[in-house]
Amino acid sequence: MTRLTALAAALSCAIAHSTSASEPTQLLWGDTHLHTSYSFDAFLNQNRSADPDTAYRWAKGLPVIHPYHRAKVQVETPLDFLVVADHAEMMGVMRAIENNTAELDDLGLIGNLKRWFAIRVLRGAMESGNEGSDVFVSFLPKKAANPSGDPVQDAGGDVIGDPIFGDTTKTETTAWGDIVDAAERHNEPGKFTTLIGWEWSSIPTGANLHRVVFTPDGGDIAKKFLPYGSDQSQYPQALWQWLEDTQARTGARFIAIPHNSNISKGYMFAETTLRNEPMDLDYIKTRMKWEPVAEVTQIKGDSETHPAVSPNDEFADFETYSHYIQQDKEEYVAKPADYVRGGLKQGLAIEQKVGANPYKFGMIGSTDAHTGIASAEEDNFWGKLALDSTPESKKLFPEMDEESDLENMGANGWSMSASGLAAVWAKENTRDEIFAAFQRKEVYATTGPRIQVRLFGGWEFPDNADQAENLADIGYANGVPMGGDLNREDAQNRQPQFLVHAVKDPKSANLDRVQIIKGWVDSKGQQHEQVYNVAWSDERELGADGKLPAVGNTVDLKTGAYTNNIGSTQLTTVWTDPDFDAEQRAFYYVRVLQIPTPRHSLYDAIALQSEVPAEGPATIQERAYTSPIWYTP
Repeated sequence: MTRLTALAAALSCAIAHSTSASEPTQLLWGDTHLHTSYSFDAFLNQNRSADPDTAYRWAKGLPVIHPYHRAKVQVETPLDFLVVADHAEMMGVMRAIENNTAELDDLGLIGNLKRWFAIRVLRGAMESGNEGSDVFVSFLPKKAANPSGDPVQDAGGDVIGDPIFGDTTKTETTAWGDIVDAAERHNEPGKFTTLIGWEWSSIPTGANLHRVVFTPDGGDIAKKFLPYGSDQSQYPQALWQWLEDTQARTGARFIAIPHNSNISKGYMFAETTLRNEPMDLDYIKTRMKWEPVAEVTQIKGDSETHPAVSPNDEFADFETYSHYIQQDKEEYVAKPADYVRGGLKQGLAIEQKVGANPYKFGMIGSTDAHTGIASAEEDNFWGKLALDSTPESKKLFPEMDEESDLENMGANGWSMSASGLAAVWAKENTRDEIFAAFQRKEVYATTGPRIQVRLFGGWEFPDNADQAENLADIGYANGVPMGGDLNREDAQNRQPQFLVHAVKDPKSANLDRVQIIKGWVDSKGQQHEQVYNVAWSDERELGADGKLPAVGNTVDLKTGAYTNNIGSTQLTTVWTDPDFDAEQRAFYYVRVLQIPTPRHSLYDAIALQSEVPAEGPATIQERAYTSPIWYTP
């Protein structure tokens, strides 16, 4: 079968089984984590021109000018919604300094002279490229002096920012107004949704604790506050308190989304608070009020799990990113609390002790691109930073040598992942309905392809429910969707069932398999996990160990072409948990794998006529992760 023929067949299948207007919810695709030239680090790394307007125009499918190499670029398939999430810390300050529009307070004769000199040095550094990136690194923290303590109180726990500029509130307020106004101009209810947001970028001792915050409310409310940054506090509790206070004062609604837990040094989903204190009910209630969803995949790697955390999971080693964001190198150590699967299990264990679960979150993907360009397509990937947007600049950033501070962080453009997207089952494409879907966790993540996934949990679905044309109606009527809870009172001597429907991206590869990942805690509080293959392509047979033979690989390493003559266009099933224990807390989520396809590093190698970079494999199996469904005895 040629790729064109397979694509035509896939399109036909996808159209036949796509979301119809009569279904209770529709599938929307977006990015909740995109930076523009208003972020200090994006600007220092050569994004001088891609502003919020550029970001929204790209997301809508319009051609835009790339901020670094100045070529015309365009997304293949437009998005349905977007959050421009520039850093609250020094929001718009670097841009304003470069453009002579900064509104800075009088620091007195000596203070003004110091600031004038610092600005001259900064401008010179930004003009040279290499030194501009080194200035960015100089803003980052140092590694911990006492790794087992509170990272905020550690000597390496300095906040992002530079007091030599003085109070930058006026400049940040102007920048926030620009960001809000752009969101208001581009919001088109029912067609394209803009959600107003920012990033709180706490990173004490290089432990990534970042959160993206967004609101479904409009500019009239958003302009009543200035985004809260980690330069005000690096503790998540302080952010949550600010959200509480700001909601009470302005009526604004918020959701905060943790991301890059994979480089949190074991703090993001730990058993204790950041201050190393036991969690009480008030802490857990507050955290879950503001953080119902976590970002599981993005450009800085995948945060589902890791081989050291899930040694029996053959697909655990996927887009692993092992580089801390700090001034000095430090060996990467994967911990269960760095990954969402470990966090979900830890939440069950804490609930068994305390009576509430702090990590009962749904999952999404987003890009975290700092280019103003939300690119998650392997063959149309424009990098993390403006600087690493071309094949030749991914190994060593332009005009840099091996002693560059940025290069010494250990990462480069091929370490990055062309990922991800947020998928939302919403009633309509509006701010309020997207926000509601996030709150009920009826959302999921993909690493880039638009794989359509439905997941429902229940106790007894009708026969052949997975083959029904009205599968969604059956799922909602007889169970709960992803993000929901199974009713324990219905467990009466029954085993839970899960109705799964996965359809390939019509513009991408076929599907390899559908897996259900189960996590649970036993009566002793011990944490467990199991990966079940529940649906697969090509008439393969499960082995005695529950493993499936590999689906195969059609990628031509010389051309980057692949064929869809393996895999399936869709996979559906009703799966019953054979190991269910009604006395054990558990969660279940779906992982859908594509057949192997080319990674962006292979495309670069072919273009450069070079070997495939060691920093990434030639091919990958893109995937989707649904939000879990929980069972509580």
